[in-house]
Amino acid sequence: MTASGDEPGPLEYPLEGYRREGLIAPPGAEPAAHDGTGRVQLSFTVEDKDAPPSQKTVRVPPGVSVFDSASWNGIAIDSTCGGHGTCHKCKVRVSPVTPVTRHDERTFNPNELQAGWRLACLVQATRDHDVLVPPLVTRPKAATVGVGRQVILRPAVQKRYVELTEPTLEDQRPDLVRLLDAIDDLEPHPDLHALRRLPKVLREGDFKVTAVVVDEVLVDVEPGDTTAIRYAIAFDLGTTTVVATLLDLVTGTPVAVASMLNKQQPFGGDVISRISATMLDPAALGRLQQAAADTLSTLAQQVCREGGVDPLHVYEAALAGNATMTALLLGIDPEPLGVAPFVQTTATPPAVLASEVGLTLHPGARVALFPALGAYVGGDIVAGMLATGMDRDKRVRLFIDVGTNCEIVLSDGEKILATAAPAGPAFEGGAIRCGMRAADGAIEVIKLTPGEDDPGVELGVIGDVAPRGLCGSGLVDAVAELVKVGLLDASGRFVTDEVAKELAPGLADRLTYIGQERVFVLHRERVDADPSESVVLSQRDVRELQFAKAAISTGWTLLMEELGLEHRDIQQVLLAGSFGSYLSAASAVRIGLVPTLPVLRIVAAGNVAGEGAKMALLSIRERAGALALLEEVTYVELSDRPDFNDRFVDLLAFPTP
Repeated sequence: MTASGDEPGPLEYPLEGYRREGLIAPPGAEPAAHDGTGRVQLSFTVEDKDAPPSQKTVRVPPGVSVFDSASWNGIAIDSTCGGHGTCHKCKVRVSPVTPVTRHDERTFNPNELQAGWRLACLVQATRDHDVLVPPLVTRPKAATVGVGRQVILRPAVQKRYVELTEPTLEDQRPDLVRLLDAIDDLEPHPDLHALRRLPKVLREGDFKVTAVVVDEVLVDVEPGDTTAIRYAIAFDLGTTTVVATLLDLVTGTPVAVASMLNKQQPFGGDVISRISATMLDPAALGRLQQAAADTLSTLAQQVCREGGVDPLHVYEAALAGNATMTALLLGIDPEPLGVAPFVQTTATPPAVLASEVGLTLHPGARVALFPALGAYVGGDIVAGMLATGMDRDKRVRLFIDVGTNCEIVLSDGEKILATAAPAGPAFEGGAIRCGMRAADGAIEVIKLTPGEDDPGVELGVIGDVAPRGLCGSGLVDAVAELVKVGLLDASGRFVTDEVAKELAPGLADRLTYIGQERVFVLHRERVDADPSESVVLSQRDVRELQFAKAAISTGWTLLMEELGLEHRDIQQVLLAGSFGSYLSAASAVRIGLVPTLPVLRIVAAGNVAGEGAKMALLSIRERAGALALLEEVTYVELSDRPDFNDRFVDLLAFPTP
């Protein structure tokens, strides 16, 4: 791959390896118009809510999709499917306009289509185009704290202030021996950075210095008494959102916390899409690794800046992520995770230098990575189990981390089982007609009130702005409310107009059609607005949610059967992750996402993966406890269960009162 011309420019990319369906112009397509070099020119204007638009011009081979052209050149376009034409999120405005596909017709109203709005993954660059890219939601609403436990403060980072006697002709001990003799409660071995600094720091500090030890390694020697300065960063490396928390290891308290969208997002919103990207293109692994490193680096800089802490005083980090995110961060080929029999390279990744994963902290800082139970029950779930004490509590507890890949843990107080269920992208807003991430403008709470006199649709919208779409918790609320008022039957089908008028007067007129598809209008900008210009819930959206909730409920149902438990035996349900934090417990019960229980037994556990990462930094005992969970938890593989499909079909329906 070479840059063309004498001026710095975008890279050329061969078509080989990118010939996915729909990318190459079919016979009869309009002839390519290009600059004489065999390439076409795309001029991108990228909008940003917090800054002026940025512009970038790239040249690519004819027939490549606009989405891939942007991704190759570091331009992020929203997507949860990775450019495969299924999520309908990669919206761009193209000029001159291009042919309209059936997916475009489903995504945009006629006015938008006429204005040139298209799905970037379906637009083939067969001539020069100007492309407008809407702002990407880089900081979606996310849970930054969660349920945790008190721990005994004993971090791996230790400091010892010592006042040494100066060398003499009678005492010619090496500098290192002189230092180690004075800190006899620790027995570290030095790294090269510490050895290089040792002679100068000792003499400039008048032999009054602080030794910095991480685990069993002497990573630095600092002049004077710096024992009150010890920091670490806990990372929750999520597939969608990444959270960083800066910790003061002296007091054990958080100093600053920040979150942002994982910069790997253009490669797809789920781990399978990202694994597939590396299988289609050998260079994708390096780009995914760099995107993860950039995300961590950005967050580390932000929390240090907000906390007023010098990054050189951050001596350690802990990272909880699923098996795929961990492999991609380390540059390990994830393909074995995505194909049967779903094998990890290692269940216990080693600690690595922070610099190896793109972090600019103390030169000797290391990153401790959580172990994983399996290819789809990774370090984030182990961290969550550690934080919630799943191995310590004798109650019957069900732990569910709801997402594209849903992890489920069940404990009867003696035995712990874990599994993963493929929920799909619905909870992230993927494959939902008006779906979006949990950002400003997303409907997250819905309340329907039928009645002739005072019917209503009450909406809770993130950011208190006009509704733009529907996030995962709003999707669950919408379906649960429609089931409650009778506009959706147990099979998930919208009822007829006659039945709707009888069961939900005042709301029935919101049932209408877009094309041939039945929809329920949640919000209109104007009374006379066309349904295609409104925020709606479609029949297909309901089906997507049904598939997701059936996969999850099949997972915990089979685990309950393994332990001989029934719904009433569950004493507590923990809904983990950002989605679980904002999900209505009543709505989750009503659609069958969780067992039928009193809502007081259902707890929003929040970001327990991040809490587990904090605990690992605050206590080496807790870090050992995370490793012990690998021996205490039994992983149950659902993909080869002969009864999975039958149970899945049985659980598609919504529970009846």
